[in-house]
Amino acid sequence: QVQLVESGGGLAHTGGSLKLSCVASGIIGNISRMRWYRQAPGKQRELVASINSIEAIVHVDTVKGRFTISKDSAKNAVYLQMNSLNPEDAGVYFCNMVVYTTPSSFIDAWGQGTQVTVSS
Repeated sequence: QVQLVESGGGLAHTGGSLKLSCVASGIIGNISRMRWYRQAPGKQRELVASINSIEAIVHVDTVKGRFTISKDSAKNAVYLQMNSLNPEDAGVYFCNMVVYTTPSSFIDAWGQGTQVTVSS
C-alpha cells in the first residue's frame, strides 16, 4: 500500500520561506506524476505545482516565481520550496502521487496534509 508522509509545514511570516517534503513508501511501480495541492479554509482544494517522470514542471500562476517543485526519484520524494510567502498561501498542503503498478493500473495516492500558516 502506498503511503505518503508530508512534513515541513508550520508558521512563517509574510515574506518568509518554508520547504515542504513528501516521502512515499510502499511503492511498487513507477511514479508518473507528483503534485502539491493546497486547501484554504472554506475553499476548494487547488493545484499548486506538478512534476512528472520526465521532469516537466508546472507552477500555477499564483505561485510562479515564488514556489519551486522538485523531486528525488531515488528517495520517492517530492519537495516544494516556498519563498516570499503571503497570507493567501496559508492552508493545508497535500502531496499527491500517481503510481503505475502495471502499464494499465495506477494508484492515486494522497498524503494527510501539512498545515502552512502565514502571519501578516
